[in-house]
Amino acid sequence: MKNKKPEKTLIIRFSSIGDIVLTTPVIRCLKEQKPDAEIHYLTKKSFSGILNPNPYLTKIHSIEKDVKEVTADLKKENFDFVIDLHNNIRSAQIKRALGKPSSVFKKLNFKKWLLVNFKINNMPAMHVVDRYMDAAAVLGIKNDNKGLDYFIPAKDEVLISSLPASHQNGYIGFVIGAKHFTKRLPIEKIIAVCKKINKPIVLLGGPEDVVRAEEIEKACGSFIYNACGKYNLNQSASLVKQAVRIISHDTGLMHIAAAFKKDIISVWGNTVPAFGFSPYLPGAGSKIVEVKNLSCRPCSKIGYDKCPKGHFKCMMLIDETEFISPNAIL
Repeated sequence: MKNKKPEKTLIIRFSSIGDIVLTTPVIRCLKEQKPDAEIHYLTKKSFSGILNPNPYLTKIHSIEKDVKEVTADLKKENFDFVIDLHNNIRSAQIKRALGKPSSVFKKLNFKKWLLVNFKINNMPAMHVVDRYMDAAAVLGIKNDNKGLDYFIPAKDEVLISSLPASHQNGYIGFVIGAKHFTKRLPIEKIIAVCKKINKPIVLLGGPEDVVRAEEIEKACGSFIYNACGKYNLNQSASLVKQAVRIISHDTGLMHIAAAFKKDIISVWGNTVPAFGFSPYLPGAGSKIVEVKNLSCRPCSKIGYDKCPKGHFKCMMLIDETEFISPNAIL
């Protein structure tokens, strides 16, 4: 009698950093609860580096733009099941081409539309991670409630001794970037927050944040170390991992911080935690900072290049004292 071949599952999530990190409990739970299973993951090539170090994955497939780039190879894998955690036209094309049993993550777009346009909140009190896990439940997979995973290759671990001496005994990580303007604190607000904290702070962000970070550094002085644009994503994650706590907008590094169980002060502008993307099982000292009861908020489920109303109250009215933590040890 032939041995039954291991189950082979394909997970689909094309982008982006935070969303992919939020799928890691599905990967881990699937592997730990079905140890013999092969787990493959399909994503965009630009995000495959997030998944390469993940020990629970058997193989990563990636595309530049079109799913036709990998369709033939995916057919050869002869998957038993497909878990679609993106739920868009591309993932539907893959499922149709493979013709295998599948489940899909529910985006709840109509409920999000109601919340944005009419401020009617019918969103379930349920994190997106739990909705991802629901898509895997058909395979008998249950959430282990261990949170998110993020694995840093040894070559990308940043030695704290490489930072300025002023920051080697502890620092606060401040993620100053976000893809959309309306998800970011204005520079003058960040400067005010940093001055109130007045402790070693590492500014975290990509090359697109360098100019803003330089202005913050100039205004605040030597207790600021500008790391923006100097490190790749995994190296920035290493700095997040070593921070005493993290201040972050609603962005990818916020979810990476949650993977390391950091105490996170998350800042919310035009988007709201009700969409289901707040830090997932972060440190016990975490808090959400937002301006509640604004009639115009949320104005988008993603973000804008400028405030549609022109006043930007969702960020400008945030109280800087919300960022002061009396229990922080530095």
